[in-house]
Amino acid sequence: MLQISDLTYRIGDRLLIDKANVTLPGKAKTGLVGRNGAGKSTLFKIITGELSTETGFVQIPKRARIGQVAQEAPGTEDSLMEVVLAADTERSTLLAEAETETDPHRIADIHTRLADIGAHTAEARAGTILSGLGFDAEAQKRPCSSFSGGWRMRVALAAVLFSEPDLLLLDEPTNYLDLEGTLWLENYVSRYPHQVLLISHDRDLLNKAVDSIVHLDRGKLTYYSGGYDSFDRQRREAMILAEKAKEKQDAQRKHMQAFVDRFRYKASKARQAQSRLKMLEKMQPIAALTEESSRPLHFPDPEVQLAPPILKLEGVSTGYGDTKILSQLTLNIDTEDRIALLGANGNGKSTFAKLISDRLGAIDGEITRASKLKTAFFAQHQLDELKPAESSVAHVRALMPDAPEAKVRARVARFGLPTDRMETPAKDLSGGEKARLLLGLATFDGPHLLILDEPTNHLDIDSREALVMALNEFQGAVVLISHDRHLVEACADTLWLVAGGRVAPYDGDMEDYRRLILQGPEAVEKARQKAAAEEEDRATAQEKRRDAAQKRSQLKPLKQKIDAAEKEMTRLQDKIGKLDEALSDPDFFTRDPERAAKFAKERAYCEKKLIKTEEEWLALSAEYEEAS
Repeated sequence: MLQISDLTYRIGDRLLIDKANVTLPGKAKTGLVGRNGAGKSTLFKIITGELSTETGFVQIPKRARIGQVAQEAPGTEDSLMEVVLAADTERSTLLAEAETETDPHRIADIHTRLADIGAHTAEARAGTILSGLGFDAEAQKRPCSSFSGGWRMRVALAAVLFSEPDLLLLDEPTNYLDLEGTLWLENYVSRYPHQVLLISHDRDLLNKAVDSIVHLDRGKLTYYSGGYDSFDRQRREAMILAEKAKEKQDAQRKHMQAFVDRFRYKASKARQAQSRLKMLEKMQPIAALTEESSRPLHFPDPEVQLAPPILKLEGVSTGYGDTKILSQLTLNIDTEDRIALLGANGNGKSTFAKLISDRLGAIDGEITRASKLKTAFFAQHQLDELKPAESSVAHVRALMPDAPEAKVRARVARFGLPTDRMETPAKDLSGGEKARLLLGLATFDGPHLLILDEPTNHLDIDSREALVMALNEFQGAVVLISHDRHLVEACADTLWLVAGGRVAPYDGDMEDYRRLILQGPEAVEKARQKAAAEEEDRATAQEKRRDAAQKRSQLKPLKQKIDAAEKEMTRLQDKIGKLDEALSDPDFFTRDPERAAKFAKERAYCEKKLIKTEEEWLALSAEYEEAS
């Protein structure tokens, strides 16, 4: 059980936590939510004893072990497996002691304890955790120093999960994970045998992995049972009730104040007026529970719609230098496509995003882009490309040099940045504010194709909802890479799986993909192979249809000649039939010999022309049959 009582903490003059109280049951899985800057990470530091409080205390069971992800990722020459195994300090200590201990009774105690803590299955457990976080068997043997910072943070996460502390503190654990790692962690946390306190802005993680929510708002902690959606509903209901209670109290106060103002100086009513005045003084005003909703985002629509497809890949391969990362890509992107890219980090999602955004060229194959295609690209590393000393207004003014100041500021406002932050230098903006500025700059000209590579890392839940609304209102095509499942499900209607050097449509939905991920990498590879085979079949069928259409197009003039010949033969046969009917009258030659001679001559001409047309028809038909 975790108990927080009468907790108060200040940073300078700012009251961050104000006499907060909450009690969390043992083995509870709890999500800690609140606006950016509310004090969630500070509360974690108070729980671990890194910070001292002004008042109050945090109480956890004696001997309970608290675990959290190390702030610095391991960068030693030890292998990933060795780093993770070392996180269980008791196991490591017992194993070291067993190598030097000579007392048989102590040796027996050591081995009994090792059996109790499952030391014989430690490597298997560590391997399972590392695999779930994206490290295959070969990678687990490599030294930590060979991995980038983001991958090392995964190792730090694996280490704390393996150590199985009694209270597991996770602060935005998905920031360094892809969607596949996030889905695995969601499942792992939901089945974790001890208590978890989780800070996250990932709505789906907070719905699937936890059974309760603690809301840190205005310095107070409020407990809600259920996941995030349940919390959201309960809070909205509480806001409605509080607003009604406030309105009722305001009416009562107004009525009593009116009585006091009217009768406080009238002798016969002075005592009643004084009584109501005391009641007013004792009546505690009910504060309205206002919702701090995030400012909306807006992406300008393209000025001119293009004919589909706006982007076409035919047999394209791409990579870096002589190394191919993706091969044989044959795909179309149409005007209003909403595509989410699935696949573990390292499989080529970002490479594909760079390819279609024209930031990376094709090694072979052909890329066809619609004329006048405008593409916008957003990736987290671009946050470093902002000019640190320049404000948001200055960044936008550079794109609108001739526009009046009011128009420039109005455009910045459409990024979702408040007026009081518009002149703040970029280096002093929060991560979420920088992301909003960069999104606004990237989409400034109304792109036809918007490519987003992990856009949510610095956005809180409300800002993520604003992004969902902006994407759904946007009239162009969207290609999305995100570990936020809620964002993918709310915005994408097509899933493409990037794996094994290929990109292929995935026919299932996100729940199907979650189940697939939990089955392991082999299942994902089989799904990729199946998707690739189905895509190849579709491509082959499409090629056949295209060949047939081309052949029909080429044969069309020949078919028209055949049809014309058939019509001419029918006309001549009808004409000959009518002439034969007239010439069959025995009196015709006696009655009108000149006309009869003319009919006979015309009949001979038609007969001759019919024979010639039939010959042409036969030749054309044979040619058509051979060409077909």
